[in-house]
Amino acid sequence: MPLPPILYHFFRSPLPYARTLALQERIHALQLALRRSQSHQDILLLLEHRPVYTTGRRQIASSPEVLAEEQRLTEIGADFVTTQRGGQITYHGPGQLIGYPLIDLGRTTPTIGIRDYICKMQTVLRRYLSESHGIVSVPSDNTGVFLDAHTKIASIGVQVRHRLTTHGFGLNITPEIYPWFDQIVACGLADVRQTSIAAVSTGKTSENVTVPGEIDGLVGRWGKVFERDMEKLDVAREGELAEMIRVLEQEAQYAGPWSRTPDSASP
Repeated sequence: MPLPPILYHFFRSPLPYARTLALQERIHALQLALRRSQSHQDILLLLEHRPVYTTGRRQIASSPEVLAEEQRLTEIGADFVTTQRGGQITYHGPGQLIGYPLIDLGRTTPTIGIRDYICKMQTVLRRYLSESHGIVSVPSDNTGVFLDAHTKIASIGVQVRHRLTTHGFGLNITPEIYPWFDQIVACGLADVRQTSIAAVSTGKTSENVTVPGEIDGLVGRWGKVFERDMEKLDVAREGELAEMIRVLEQEAQYAGPWSRTPDSASP
């Protein structure tokens, strides 16, 4: 019996991280409730975040070091959120394409574990960079996608519960990310700098590289690597999933701009 398509949706306005995390949790609960009847849907959420620094479960939210970082980073205009994903502190914000696959790993044939899932996600990103932009990546002992031992273009941090995935990847698209990443040691890698598609893409100028312009190509590679059909979610239709996404879309549209940037913040 063929698997149902993975539904995907791209949010046009940058989303607040905490509300997006809550959306993932609600979808996870809905998938779990519908799984026995096999009526649950796999979905890939694609978006940009409003500026936010997140920590993974390795770091203790109440530790003095984390509390000091939270104070410092919120003072420059970003949100700060402790999560249950893997990995250490990182940044998400405009200029970075975020992908949150909410997928039932039990549907894959053969079924795969979390390591194979992460490897497949890395394959999607590496193949997309190569085929769409002529960007060659290299293997690394660290999770993510690297162009060399000291240059990173994509991060991965996932959580799997009941074989249902949450969290996902962040792919750097434009230079907007740089002043924010400069404030931290991302993922605990002191000797690694961040780069973006706009900075290293062959045959394109930075003005021609945008987050919305990357969606179709990335979705296509996701479907090929995971061997699933991909179908755009119709948010106008009835149903709990579509309603949750509509509500968050409206909140993002009315949120307005964030007030500060690292360049405008006081030292």
